Amino acid sequence: MARVVVPDDFPSILSGTEALRQLRQYAEVTVHTEKASSPEELIQRLQGAEVVVNIRAYSKFTKPLLRACPDLKLIVVLGVGTDNIDLPAASRLGIHVSNTPGYSAVAVAEHTLALMLAAAREIPQHEQELRHGRWTRMPMTQLYGKTLGLVGFGNIGRQLASLAKGMGMKVWAWTLHPSIERAKESGIQFVEFDRLLSESDVISIHIRASEKTRALIDRQALKKVKPSCILVNTARASIVETAALIEGLRTGKLAAAALDVYDQEPLPPTDPLLSLTNVVLSPHNAGMTPEAVERGNEMVVENVIAFLQGRLINPVND
Repeated sequence: MARVVVPDDFPSILSGTEALRQLRQYAEVTVHTEKASSPEELIQRLQGAEVVVNIRAYSKFTKPLLRACPDLKLIVVLGVGTDNIDLPAASRLGIHVSNTPGYSAVAVAEHTLALMLAAAREIPQHEQELRHGRWTRMPMTQLYGKTLGLVGFGNIGRQLASLAKGMGMKVWAWTLHPSIERAKESGIQFVEFDRLLSESDVISIHIRASEKTRALIDRQALKKVKPSCILVNTARASIVETAALIEGLRTGKLAAAALDVYDQEPLPPTDPLLSLTNVVLSPHNAGMTPEAVERGNEMVVENVIAFLQGRLINPVND
């Protein structure tokens, strides 16, 4: 039987599931439920594996690591983002990469909306005031009639657009690949990047992390936004220049931010974001609903089984 390794099921979501039991009918599967202590240990775990199931983005599949795994033929990623994998190196070495698009779109879109509302209504600040015995009725932002600017318009962006329109927001989007057909289908408007920055009341990030999108929202971009703007990021931290974001929040050039992703995860207790009162934070858990986790596990197994049967589904690289 083919050998499949899951090197990073920590925190665990695959172990003990029906999806894993199904996969074991097709392959010899080894699951590691603790984080590898080093790249060397990660390499050791992958030796002899033909297929790797990548659960967590903290596992980095660099060129040296891929070269050190001569038996590897497929990496299946739980999720959409593949910024932790050197895709050109994988392609040169004949290693296929596939992912699980859309499995958590509903969950992440709902979480994004919750973060947006929490920031607009200043719910964390109100709660803290109440917990300290103060009845401070601070002003809040109403989102009805406001403009939501989506940076990226994939599965999650489309789902969020539907939710936002349902509560009376106008929705704009900018993407690297705009489509008149998609705009018509979704009832949204594609606009130029600078217009989205300067006229949106809320900007929400839903684009893949890549070299093209690294620091897409940088100091220059943040200079163009309204002082009343709320920035939401449930995609990848690398898309937003963190130092510039913190500066904007401290100086009032940006009203608030709501974040689920960070440059370093877990977020260190000394991180300056934790000292800002105009930031709503969650621990990179936007997609962690039972429904999303179950579907993600199913799609991972579907990808692996298809590959073992000679088919490649949901490919990412050439």
